[in-house]
Amino acid sequence: MSPTDSATARRRVAIVGGGIAGLSVAHALLAQGAGAQGIAVSVLERAPRPGGHIRTENVDGFLCEWGPNGFLDNAPATLALARDLGLDAQLQPSDDRSRTRFIFRGGRVLPVPGGPVGLVGSRLLSWPAKLRLAMEPFARPRPGGDETIHAFASRRIGVEAADVLVDSMVSGIFGGDARELSLRACFPKMWTLETEHGGLVRAMIARRRQQPRRRGEAMGTPLGRLTSFRGGAEDLVRGLTTRLGDVVRTGVEVCQMTGGLGRYQLNIDGQAPVEADAVVLASGAATTATMVRALDTPLADTLEAMPTASMVVVCLGYATCAVGHPLNGFGYLIPRNEGMRTLGVLWDSSVYPGRAPEGHVLMRVMLGGATDPDAVDLDDATVLDVVRRELRVAMGVDATPHIVRIVRHRTGIPQYTVGHLDRLARAEARLARWPGLVLAGNAYRGVSINACIADAQTVATRVLSHCAAVRTEHRPTRLGV
Repeated sequence: MSPTDSATARRRVAIVGGGIAGLSVAHALLAQGAGAQGIAVSVLERAPRPGGHIRTENVDGFLCEWGPNGFLDNAPATLALARDLGLDAQLQPSDDRSRTRFIFRGGRVLPVPGGPVGLVGSRLLSWPAKLRLAMEPFARPRPGGDETIHAFASRRIGVEAADVLVDSMVSGIFGGDARELSLRACFPKMWTLETEHGGLVRAMIARRRQQPRRRGEAMGTPLGRLTSFRGGAEDLVRGLTTRLGDVVRTGVEVCQMTGGLGRYQLNIDGQAPVEADAVVLASGAATTATMVRALDTPLADTLEAMPTASMVVVCLGYATCAVGHPLNGFGYLIPRNEGMRTLGVLWDSSVYPGRAPEGHVLMRVMLGGATDPDAVDLDDATVLDVVRRELRVAMGVDATPHIVRIVRHRTGIPQYTVGHLDRLARAEARLARWPGLVLAGNAYRGVSINACIADAQTVATRVLSHCAAVRTEHRPTRLGV
């Protein structure tokens, strides 16, 4: 082997974690020319299959999602990835019915109105709460420091609206406690809107001028249309895995990292160690903390302080005639002050027609989250009893489900609690001591599929820049020059 070949062979990138973030980073590296630059890329996933929490299971014709059921189509990076993988024909936009959202309030499933005018006649809020909400333009300014989502909402629209409208939304997106989560970390656009416009009403007016809401769309519905794939969200994972081929290694658990000066050794449980010039840490924060503790204890401590919320997902299939509700929307969320244990119910076969056999419907119920961490330890019989009892209360559904699938995520959704951005800054400061070591994944800069895929582009660029520096450092000098 020539000196040049030897130098090139030393440039290896290891991606620890084969969820959507790790797979997307690997794809971005290859798309940005890693192979042409002689950089070997490996994805090391400890589970027997890649994809992390993204998994779609066909149970007797019912398409059950274990985790996220799609992405918003206003994210160019995700759509570009789908096109590159040849998945255009598999894209499935959500049905128009899913624009309507519901909230369980006072023993009834009530629609979320399409705007402030509709809210006046809604039973979601009391009249004093509606009057308080109308005073939003005169809310007191933002205090200093990191503000929780609930404190922000209470300050701007009142405590009752915060408890009913915002608390339920936070449960649905993060499985989190609005009184603990950081506004700026979880909803940076909301924080920016207040900064730029001075209030939510002014920001809403500006948004309407830029992009009018579609007819029938519920207030608070995010920009973009929820979109998935004909075979479920796992189609995206399958497409990435097929494209990456033997780049992806499953059943490989990295126990510990050692090294420094831009050269790292990954110790693998029961297998030979892997050496790499750059390592992308795309596992959960707690897993990464364990892995890097021998390398950098302060970094591990910082990552360990980033919590997650466990979740229980229950898929239920029914005969349509056994469900009295028309399921004419996305589903409903439940504020924590309603005394229900379930966080919400998604009407999956209404959101994506075809997810249930003809004459049947599919619902997905969520339990647990940050406010109910013990739910993940309930046995199947207890989980099903809770779900069926609360479906009976909310929707009058008393029939025996045709299928039941219960999935537990013990390390579910990352919780960007107050101080998250400071913790992330501290972690990045520690990483600056370790050239070629990069964080990726939903524990840091966004929990959604879109956020992970967009972040992967930035991560890949950073890694390739580091590898270029490694190549320059090892470039041989010709004799006589």
